[in-house]
Amino acid sequence: MNDKAERITPRAEDYPQWYQDVIREADLAEPAKVVKGCMVIKPYGYAIWEKIQRDLDARFKATGHENAYFPLLIPQSFITREAEHVEGFAPELAVVTHAGGEKLEEPYVIRPTSETIIGHFFGKWISSWRDLPLLVNQWANVMRWELRTRLFLRTTEFLWQEGHTAHANHDEAKAEVRRMLDVYGDFAEQMMAMPVIRGIKTSSEKFAGALESYCIEAFMQDAKALQAGTSHDLGQNFGKAFDVKFQTESGGLDYVWQTSWGVSTRLIGGLVMSHSDDAGLVLPPKMAPIHAAIIPIYKTPEERTRVLEAAGRIAKTLGAIDISQPGSRYRDFIEVRIDDRDLRPGAKFYHWERRGVPMRIELGPKDLDKGQVCVKMRVDSAAGTGKMFIPEAEFLATAKARLEQYQDELFAQARTRMLAGSVELDSWDDFLAAFAGEGSRFAWCHWDGTAATEAAIKAETKATIRCIPLPGHGPAPSPGRCIKSGAPSRQRVLIAKAY
Repeated sequence: MNDKAERITPRAEDYPQWYQDVIREADLAEPAKVVKGCMVIKPYGYAIWEKIQRDLDARFKATGHENAYFPLLIPQSFITREAEHVEGFAPELAVVTHAGGEKLEEPYVIRPTSETIIGHFFGKWISSWRDLPLLVNQWANVMRWELRTRLFLRTTEFLWQEGHTAHANHDEAKAEVRRMLDVYGDFAEQMMAMPVIRGIKTSSEKFAGALESYCIEAFMQDAKALQAGTSHDLGQNFGKAFDVKFQTESGGLDYVWQTSWGVSTRLIGGLVMSHSDDAGLVLPPKMAPIHAAIIPIYKTPEERTRVLEAAGRIAKTLGAIDISQPGSRYRDFIEVRIDDRDLRPGAKFYHWERRGVPMRIELGPKDLDKGQVCVKMRVDSAAGTGKMFIPEAEFLATAKARLEQYQDELFAQARTRMLAGSVELDSWDDFLAAFAGEGSRFAWCHWDGTAATEAAIKAETKATIRCIPLPGHGPAPSPGRCIKSGAPSRQRVLIAKAY
């Protein structure tokens, strides 16, 4: 670990470089330069992924899903069975042609997603309506051969989960798609403190092979959108491709109706860009691997012994405080680190600040004499501004509430930024001004519903239709004129540049 702090480029100066600098200084990940386009997720970054995994896994199991694992290598013939699917993924496929020193009889594709191979096994496992619904989830890695990569946001190999379900009728499958979209939306807002827009993708933007794709779109601080999760109605497309038939309750035969849904390590990139500042990483407490860092301050061996003894006592008390989500299937406690490294206090302050630890506690002999602690929240908020000198007993009694308040404040700040960066546009000139150069907005605009207009908007501005908002997640539907063509439109859609 490099404890020598390097400069973090200000957001206003170079936002993409700022993002890379924050990840480097927080020690989250680094490019795996010996493997093109891949990354090494370092322990602190992986600890965030583990928190994401743990909470989402509990939510999946609470909705009746079970974890399974399927092969990394997929026969190439499987990929070609669903025409739209293979067309959508063909440029990104990595293909294994040789193994064991010999050319393979049939090449294997390294998993870009698992609809095909899971469809194959669903065909073996499902024979009757009594076998349905079948609800599985897989935690895995996937590979998509990306030309331009960026840590967490887009890499050749990344980690994710992919849920796959089979149902006896379309209504049940559609309900599953919406249910899992809401699981993702609730997680993003409750745990990541990241507000999202829930909506439906256009036909041009939907998942290859799906009837419809739903998504959550998050607002980054440069006003670009991040697709943070997707949930797909696959209809009977993969059921027909892999002959997944079942005997219906009435005695007939039908193909299953399937769904798939997933989020990935790009959520960590979203977390970085939702909250961090020019001083480094900012983490909401529910995503922070470490909630509090205690910095002992002393000069003599006697002071060191006394201060460390008090630091250990405080850490033990904090570590016993349960901060679990109400109704959670697992327990979570305040995680504390006592930083007794042989470094100056200022270096330690920078270390924990740049890693986004929500709460810093300074403790010296004078604090012990006064029965107090010096507390500094990573970001000034209603939970605390600047350095606060608080009686030790009072601090221990309010630590949980301070973290909860800090979590809420980060969400409120992110939501305020999203609202400030959102605008309703009705003229093409205003639209061009909003998206000039590298500029972006969360622009709510009328669109005529045609792929031709959608493509023209993208070609001219690099902005894309992120989603058609679900009720309550955008402006109320009202008639208007398309921002580009002037043709009639039923409602506004969300348009932005995106990662």
